[in-house]
Amino acid sequence: MLFELPSSKSLDEIEQGIQASAARHGFGVIAVHDLKETMKKKGVDYAGECRIFEVCNPQQAKKVLEANGAISTALPCRISAYREGESYKLATILPTAMLAMFGNPELGPVAREVEDVVVAMMKETA
Repeated sequence: MLFELPSSKSLDEIEQGIQASAARHGFGVIAVHDLKETMKKKGVDYAGECRIFEVCNPQQAKKVLEANGAISTALPCRISAYREGESYKLATILPTAMLAMFGNPELGPVAREVEDVVVAMMKETA
């Protein structure tokens, strides 16, 4: 269900890599959440480093949303980059596992296509 990869790149390099890879694969980066900055704005001192990248392919999203509107709770796909020790990890919840919760087996091929791209983006970036 959880897919992780180590990376020796900096957080900024990871962000640049995700942006570039997403564009190459026809995905967009909808938002980037810097948890350290967000928590700081809320008065919480978080010493860790974590950015969450929301990525989406609108054509694929349309297919699953038309089949089951509740799937909107699992969109967009997220790739997390977080510090672990002296390096970073990239992680995502696999779309096939996420979509399986909704009981629409006919969407399996769409989930697999999206998963293949998300995993490829992570491998290219790491």
